[in-house]
This record gives sequence, C-alpha cells and structure tokens, in this order.
Amino acid sequence: MGKTVTAINLAAALGHERCSTLLIDMDPQGHSSISFGVSEDSRNLYDVFRTEADVRDSILSIKEEGIDILPANINLSKIERDLVTEIDGHFRLRDFLSPIAQDYEFILIDTPPALGMLTVNCLVAADFILIPIQSSYLSLEGTEDLLDTIQKVRLHFNPSLKILGALITIHDRRTVLGQDSVKRIEHLFGDKVFSTIISKSVRLEESPAYRESIFRFSPSSISAKEYRRLGKEVITRVNASRTS
Repeated sequence: MGKTVTAINLAAALGHERCSTLLIDMDPQGHSSISFGVSEDSRNLYDVFRTEADVRDSILSIKEEGIDILPANINLSKIERDLVTEIDGHFRLRDFLSPIAQDYEFILIDTPPALGMLTVNCLVAADFILIPIQSSYLSLEGTEDLLDTIQKVRLHFNPSLKILGALITIHDRRTVLGQDSVKRIEHLFGDKVFSTIISKSVRLEESPAYRESIFRFSPSSISAKEYRRLGKEVITRVNASRTS
C-alpha cells in the first residue's frame, strides 16, 4: 500500500499547492492509473515504449486533482524483457521525458515493486528518490537491495541521483511495534527521514477504490493533513537541494 498510495496522494498534494505536476505510472499493475479512474484503453506508457511516440500524446489531465498523469497497464510488463537486450535500455524513460522536463515543476514516478529494468529506468531518469517504508516488523526488508541498486545506478548511469528522504507510512502510533519500527528506520536513515509520518487510516485505504485522492475523498481527515504536510516538506527539500 505505501508506494502507490504515497505516489497518488503526494502528486495530489503538490497539485493542491499549485505546482505543475506529472505523475508517471511505471508499474505494470497500473494502480496509480486505476486510482484516478483512467481507462485501460487510454493511450499509455506502453505505447510510448512500443512506438517511441511523443510522450505528450499519452499524458492525461486529472483536472479535479490539478495534476497530469502518464498512465500504464499490464502491457508495460512486456517491455521489461526488451529493455534487457537494448544497448540503451537503461536510458529509455529518461530520453522519452527529456522533451517535457521543463513543462513541470515536479515529475513523480510510481515505480514497479521489483528491482528490474523498469525500476532502473526510473532511477536513471530521476533526480531524487523518495523511499516509503511501512511501519512494521519487516519494514526494512529489501532496503539493503534497494540502496545497493541506487549506488550502482549512481556509479554507472546517474551520478546526480539523490535520496530525498525516507517516508514512514501505515504507522500505528498506539503500538510498541510501530514505535520500535520508527526507531529502526531513523537509525538507518538519520536526518533523511521525513518529519511527516503517514498514519494507518481506513479512509486512506478506501480512497483508491473511489478513484480519488485523499484530498477529494476525505479532505478533513488526518491523512489529508499529513499528505498536505508532506507535500510542503518535499517542496522545501527539493528547493533546498537545487539551490545548494
């Protein structure tokens, strides 16, 4: 839940802050696209990879949220094996996005769950990475592999890639386990941990089913307040990094 819910609601938070924002669904499951009610028949990222068409032709406007989206569906999974055999396979997404890079203040990418070539494409194209980590016993499972992949991408393809921060999600403040998980995450990431923590919330879990961000589904909820705070924190961190 943490990855896609963070992507859709952070994008919406930035949109509500009047930042021009594009959300790219790079996950073949298409959950970000589904969460905003995008039809599976719409032009999407698969068409861009398959035909090298202008990426602008597949971007849709989500006017209610104040953002744009480049959707995906299950067909995107077919691209993974093709990228492995292509000499420029690591750079395809970066190349597609290059013509529109100046059109948006923020471009967010909802990555696939696995560390394959699609994910590597995301890391090569990105300036920053935000790592959502669930507040649970297995919260740091797989983190070492992710950090190792980030380091390899920096070394070989994208030396400017930075970790913007680690975001604690689905946090139950009432439990000792939740508190212990926060301490473990803070020990690993230090000051990279966002001060905003996303609480466990039924309303937040329900909102994708209604094809809305938390800001439209339950605008007065604690989750909406937390994601609004996260949006402001992301803007501050990005601006500080770009001017340093």
